[in-house]
Amino acid sequence: MFDRNGLLKVAATILSLVLLAGCSALSGGDGGEEHKIVVGTTSAPSSLDPAAAWDGSWELYRNVFQTLMTIPNTGTTPEPEAAEDCGFTDSASRIYRCKLRKGLKFSSGRKLDAQAVKHSFDRITSIESPKGPAALLANLEQVEMKSSRVVVFRLRKSDATFPFILSTPATSLVDPDDYPRASLRPGNEVTGSGPYELKSYEPGKRAVLVRNAHYKGTAKIRNDAVTIRYYKRSTKMVGDLNDGRIDLTYRGLTPDQVLEFQEAATTGDTSFDLAEITGSEVHFLVFNPKDEQAAKPAVRRAVAQLVDRKKLVREVYDRTANPLYSMVPTGITGHTNAYLDRYGEPDRGKARTILRNAGITDKVQLTLWYAEDRYGDSTSREFAELKEQLEGSGLFDITLRSRSWENFQDGYLKGQYPVFGRGWSADFPDADNYITPFVGDKNAMGTPYKNRKLTEELLPYSRRQSDRGAAGQSFAKVQREMADDVRLLPLWQGKVYIAAEKDVAGVEWAIDASVIMRVWELYKKSSW
Repeated sequence: MFDRNGLLKVAATILSLVLLAGCSALSGGDGGEEHKIVVGTTSAPSSLDPAAAWDGSWELYRNVFQTLMTIPNTGTTPEPEAAEDCGFTDSASRIYRCKLRKGLKFSSGRKLDAQAVKHSFDRITSIESPKGPAALLANLEQVEMKSSRVVVFRLRKSDATFPFILSTPATSLVDPDDYPRASLRPGNEVTGSGPYELKSYEPGKRAVLVRNAHYKGTAKIRNDAVTIRYYKRSTKMVGDLNDGRIDLTYRGLTPDQVLEFQEAATTGDTSFDLAEITGSEVHFLVFNPKDEQAAKPAVRRAVAQLVDRKKLVREVYDRTANPLYSMVPTGITGHTNAYLDRYGEPDRGKARTILRNAGITDKVQLTLWYAEDRYGDSTSREFAELKEQLEGSGLFDITLRSRSWENFQDGYLKGQYPVFGRGWSADFPDADNYITPFVGDKNAMGTPYKNRKLTEELLPYSRRQSDRGAAGQSFAKVQREMADDVRLLPLWQGKVYIAAEKDVAGVEWAIDASVIMRVWELYKKSSW
């Protein structure tokens, strides 16, 4: 169980199906050769501007931008990164002060000072992009410069999770000369202060990263350059791994591909290692209250009563995922099986009674939408399985629709979909981050979730609790409330699989507490 004062043992959960050697070795080599790594993934950025993305784009941001705080790979308590020190200056957790490191610079060579920090935060809330992380900073009232190195954040309400927010790529620090205060930066360039510079970028194809000579922070960079290749299909990605065009894959392996790597490992007939990491990513359905059918509590509860998660992960994901009965995943303090407690096992009779008691006697017509190119090749099979389960009850008539991620995202933010599927990886390892982003009039799903008990009572109370372990009791109440009205229906919790050539080391340290890859930890064993 996750312990805020202990260690979230991400590295300890790695199952090496073939021995991953060299964990403690240093990269390097004294020669003049460059040490490069090529990573493959199916998760491409939707934007290069941190003010415009609250999604998988953070995978890139983590490596090219810097944040004031960071979650170290040896724990889950935020520690200074661009900051020298940070902390609350009041007992109510509403005033937070940070002092910057000396001599910080952006990759442009321009200085990173308190004015740049204030600019970075102000532009996110000023631009308020519907696809961006402005909602994550909704509690931020003001950023003040006290000196060239000191900034003070004033919050509207008490929030003990604010140091965690400062560790997320949502609060990436940007160069004021290149990022306008009231508009997004166009083009394919980045000016950050992170471990790497973005040397070149081809949308949907590749990002080439090189060491940032101006970087000052906690990261120990174990390679000279990293190329991230983006794939629409995992079959092409695995093919390139087999052909030596990439060194490892991150995100996007299908269950069948995972099984192939596992079987090859058991026979010793493989030149790859497969790492399995207990993920924090959750997948769920979102019901749009603007839709006539999805707005009905009885319809939502009937769906919750029918969905067979065990069959879903068995038939579609071949047990490479786990059934999820809570918006807070297993391993995070505050997790409960609220939906299982409320609905029990799938039951057609109970679902029929729910609908009939609400006066619904005809088949319910629902359209389910999903992103066809975002969460791997199994997504279409997942929604086909959901359709089969719901229609098999005789109570629903389901239509499936899909779009590319970019168009899909535009659609749900405009409220176009009655029901749609989403995945969510934690911004930071706290139960609050699996709930608060989805509730309120404005949220990350673009669908209003009005519930005053959640937004004005339970969640504010939990945020006042500096002991995040004790806050677990508050989140148990929150999850019972969410299970009752089913605006969100959790389906499964993912595992992360990384297939890498045997010569690649550092995999076990490259994944942070939010399951984002820090590519600076990767290196070739041959470079020892």
